[in-house]
Amino acid sequence: MTTPDPVALATSPPRAAPGRAAHTVRRLPPEATVIAVFGELDAANARQFSNYALQHLAHTDQLIVDLSEVEFFGTEAFSMLHTISVTAAGKDARWIMIPSAAVRTLLQICDPDGALPTATHLTEAVARLQGHPLLQLVPKFGE
Repeated sequence: MTTPDPVALATSPPRAAPGRAAHTVRRLPPEATVIAVFGELDAANARQFSNYALQHLAHTDQLIVDLSEVEFFGTEAFSMLHTISVTAAGKDARWIMIPSAAVRTLLQICDPDGALPTATHLTEAVARLQGHPLLQLVPKFGE
């Protein structure tokens, strides 16, 4: 019998029951808080998650909402993002989300002008929150 790898267990995302969401929170030095969501966000759990995110936003000036593992994202969950955005602006905090394909689909409908801040991955989100431009590889002139 093999022993499970404790590092793999510690970094494995939580499993959400069907129709549910699970989430984790962690701090990224120097001042960002990352809330990662797994599963489904809809009318049944959007308010609960919004309250959870707002509690953490009360104690940080930089919040990253990682929705990259969200499989279903209902319109009620979009309202949650709007609430986070308004609350962050009210306390002069910065926030950004990392959307999954399901979240991006709803954002295209509900936020066609891209008013809500998004990033494609965690590294980009951190850089944007801290005001650092991302370095991008560009081809040499003439290539």
